[in-house]
Amino acid sequence: MYLQTIQELLDKLKILEGTGSKQGSPRQNQAESLTYWKHMGELRALLVRVEPAALARILEALPRDDALLVWDHLDDKLTDDVLEELSDSLRETLAAQHRTLSMNAFELAQGRLHQIAVTSPEDLVGAKPIWVDLVGPTETDRQWLGFYFDIEVPDPNDLTDLEASARFYVEENGEIHLHSDFLLDREGDSRNVAVAFILYRDILFSVRQEELPVFRLQRLRARTQAGYVTDGKDMLLDLYAADAEYSADALEDVYAALGAVGKQVLSKTMTDEEAAKILAAIAEEEDLNGRIRRNVLDTRRALTFLIRRRLLSPAQFDDAQQIMRDIESLDGHTAFLFDKINFLMDATVGFININQNKIIKIFSVASVALLPPTLIASIYGMNFKNLPELDWFWGYPFSLVLMVTSVAIPIIFFRRKGWLR
Repeated sequence: MYLQTIQELLDKLKILEGTGSKQGSPRQNQAESLTYWKHMGELRALLVRVEPAALARILEALPRDDALLVWDHLDDKLTDDVLEELSDSLRETLAAQHRTLSMNAFELAQGRLHQIAVTSPEDLVGAKPIWVDLVGPTETDRQWLGFYFDIEVPDPNDLTDLEASARFYVEENGEIHLHSDFLLDREGDSRNVAVAFILYRDILFSVRQEELPVFRLQRLRARTQAGYVTDGKDMLLDLYAADAEYSADALEDVYAALGAVGKQVLSKTMTDEEAAKILAAIAEEEDLNGRIRRNVLDTRRALTFLIRRRLLSPAQFDDAQQIMRDIESLDGHTAFLFDKINFLMDATVGFININQNKIIKIFSVASVALLPPTLIASIYGMNFKNLPELDWFWGYPFSLVLMVTSVAIPIIFFRRKGWLR
């Protein structure tokens, strides 16, 4: 029942969006706008009433574009519960979908993370958060949050302007600051997103400009697994561990993409157009592989800082060492992929050179074959009396036959040698 109602509302919204771009009278446009927001309100009100498990089944049944539209209008308080019920493929897609989130705090309840939607300081009264997460916060949000917790919350737009040497430091009041890059792997739009972390009074503060799959999936794990985290440092280490796992998954995608490219490169024939597409695909995978390598290198530097400053407990130190070992293995994979990319690039360029050589060979054979008739034509073009063929009735046809023969002999010779194959 809910599925049919939601589909009908989506169809109405699509119709209104299509007519909204057409010219109409102001009264008509105003009426359509009111109708649009009325249906939008009905959709959001309906989504709040549906249980998370039922919402998951509805999202699975809807076409992918419609599922993304419903996901955009889903209450943030329900998203993690809905993700728990989804299939792996749809969960990955929706978790990676950009959503503008409000500030959220997370406290421990029976060993699991409990989310608190924060819109004002009053929402934090009585709460004991271990993690406060900000996505695209306004200056006002940063100011009152900093005043409430007695910290200075950085502007996410300024995170990329920092020097490498100033990205990890400890303040005099005990604040631990770390600025790290996290991978965002989207088809045709892979990039590293800067995230600022502050550890203060056993609370982890994270600030970034956009949502990341690692953070959403990590919240899901901590909500479903009791004892997964115990404090802010545990949360930070688990985010770094999840980032390493996410980088490993991205490397698997690079392996698969290069495997498909390799089959094309090693085929018997390849046109210049196919070679151009292959070069573009290889360049894209090379860029992603480079971003993965930069990402794991940045994570290693952050973990090294925590270990060197002796900021971790023995158990957390062991976890950090395990993450470092995982990163070491990823390093070897990225180096291997760079070698594979270079090989495929050289092989593709080699095929392009072969295709060009074939064209040059045709011109070379034509040039050699046309030299004798050119010489004959030049001699007969001198028109002096010592050539008896000039006065011979069959002299002109004889010269033509001589030129054709002089062309045929080199071509036959080249074919027997196999140079024209």
